Amino acid sequence: MNDTPKFAVIGGGSWATAITKMLCENVSDVAWYMRSTYAIEHIRLQKHNPNYLSSVEFDTEKLKLTNDINEAVAYADYIIFAIPSAFLSTELEKLTESLDGKVIFSAIKGIVPETSLIVGEHFHEKYNIPYDNIGVITGPCHAEEVALERLSYLTIACGDQKKAKVMAKNLNSYYIKTKISDDIVGTEYAAMLKNIYAIAAGIAHGLGYGDNFQALLMSNAIREMKKFIRKVHKMKRNINNSAYLGDLLVTGYSVFSRNRMFGNMIGKGYTVKSAMMEMSMVAEGYYATKSAFNLNEEYKAKTPIIDAVYSILYEGKDAKPVFKKLTDKLD
Repeated sequence: MNDTPKFAVIGGGSWATAITKMLCENVSDVAWYMRSTYAIEHIRLQKHNPNYLSSVEFDTEKLKLTNDINEAVAYADYIIFAIPSAFLSTELEKLTESLDGKVIFSAIKGIVPETSLIVGEHFHEKYNIPYDNIGVITGPCHAEEVALERLSYLTIACGDQKKAKVMAKNLNSYYIKTKISDDIVGTEYAAMLKNIYAIAAGIAHGLGYGDNFQALLMSNAIREMKKFIRKVHKMKRNINNSAYLGDLLVTGYSVFSRNRMFGNMIGKGYTVKSAMMEMSMVAEGYYATKSAFNLNEEYKAKTPIIDAVYSILYEGKDAKPVFKKLTDKLD
């Protein structure tokens, strides 16, 4: 690995745009892969992503823009994946470049549908990437606030603490504070689960429940998350740390939360299909709900909130009676 590593960002959405912005504060060159040739040409000419976080202006001299994922992978030592989990396998099928020796960081908040694995496990199982070369970038942090340069916090988890520190250093700036963690599995599951709970918060809001109930819902959600993650990967962790509780709260309450927005539409009576069509961005929690529910058939953690969201999204049950029953199970 080079003393000054090279970075590539895989993805063209809001989170990929925000991470590229963060890296550009610290490094001279960033490879940025996205599928859209239109977006690439627009960035080259107009210096901003036409589809996401268009207020962010880039110094295009620092960007190695490409619509060839192999070109980005070949260039970089550290590769950050920031695409919806539902599309990860499709993108990886294009790879002819080897990932051997590369450090893979996931900024994806979901489970890979084809394998029902979190992204780190997917790279380990399918591409033989050692866990010391796999990391996670998690919040509490919304891309929209990065664009506005509002003070934000990131947790960087990796089995190799030196690599976590390298990533943390290169994302850090006057508006981004970073900390490192060794809980790569727990932080990634937390990042996936909080999207389900944000959908629940949105459904509650859409149904007309107030702040009092939503506070109770989030209180129960963090305890439910703790039980689920402990079943999946038992280790000493403080669930009240920002990577778990903080990320849950910002996703459950923020006006920028697409999962809360999606849930709010469901609560107001939209069908799943119509809500997804109305939104311009992917609500990761929709896919995460099915994966978490199926995983829990093995782990058997007590998860009434996940079960309620699953019954609404995948079994077509009416949200109002489902949440009425849920209120009797929470404390």
